[in-house]
Amino acid sequence: MGVGKTTTGKQLAKILNREFYDSDYEIEKASGRTISGYFKDYGEKEFRKGERLVIERLLTKKSIVLATGGGAYIQEETHEILNGRALTIWLKADLNTIMNRVSKNYDKRPLLQVNNPEAKIKELIKIRHPIYKKSHITVTIDNDEQFSISNKIIHAIKKYQSNN
Repeated sequence: MGVGKTTTGKQLAKILNREFYDSDYEIEKASGRTISGYFKDYGEKEFRKGERLVIERLLTKKSIVLATGGGAYIQEETHEILNGRALTIWLKADLNTIMNRVSKNYDKRPLLQVNNPEAKIKELIKIRHPIYKKSHITVTIDNDEQFSISNKIIHAIKKYQSNN
């Protein structure tokens, strides 16, 4: 959450001359409601089911860049689908970077609509980071500019491909 997946994904898709998709946007389009509205109306468990279906559909497309919501990968079935059908990249940021980025729009982040968003971010980091480590590639993005992040990703992809 707040690491710049969508912004970086769009930029990376442009550099690589590929189509870009954001799973959250595609969920909103398919369901006719915002992510916050979906959470409110159906709860997180139902949201994650719909999210997995949307991700599976998107992964039938060839040569795309896909940004998923921060919670998609922690769902075991979803991360197995992603790791099996795509090259997964974790954009890793520290707490301060995340807080600086998400503090501008708590209202659009259902998981942060709590009394203490920083405590919630710390909890999410503790839960999610061990799972995110299962990604094929990790790119640390603390305090990096967007163009620098895209370049780091391209370098990491080339390194990964040369080692595999």
